[in-house]
Amino acid sequence: MIQLERVYDSLQGAKGASPRFLVERLWPRGVKKAALQMDGWLREVAPSTELRQWFNHEPSKWTEFQRRYHAELAAHPDAWAPLVAAARAGDVTLLFSSRDTEHNNARALKSFLERKLGNQRSAHAVH
Repeated sequence: MIQLERVYDSLQGAKGASPRFLVERLWPRGVKKAALQMDGWLREVAPSTELRQWFNHEPSKWTEFQRRYHAELAAHPDAWAPLVAAARAGDVTLLFSSRDTEHNNARALKSFLERKLGNQRSAHAVH
């Protein structure tokens, strides 16, 4: 299972046993690296700077943002492969910094990864 957790909520003591990965290109403002308990910072899995700036956290652009971001992810499987491997082994938590918990890159990444995991499970079931 892939879970989402806002970085700032994480600092309040919400911690799990699952591996935790920061999936932002930029380090979250006001967060000390030592304070954020995580297993890795996967900058390259985040949307490109151009896409992030275009989206600008505008919910009206959400559908198109997801489409463009998923296309970026599909072109760079090496960036998200560690997350798929970790999710195959158990639960994974994606850490994000956006205030908007419904329209952010971590939520779009989660849906992309879940599709990949579902496709791989289906492919394994066929063989």
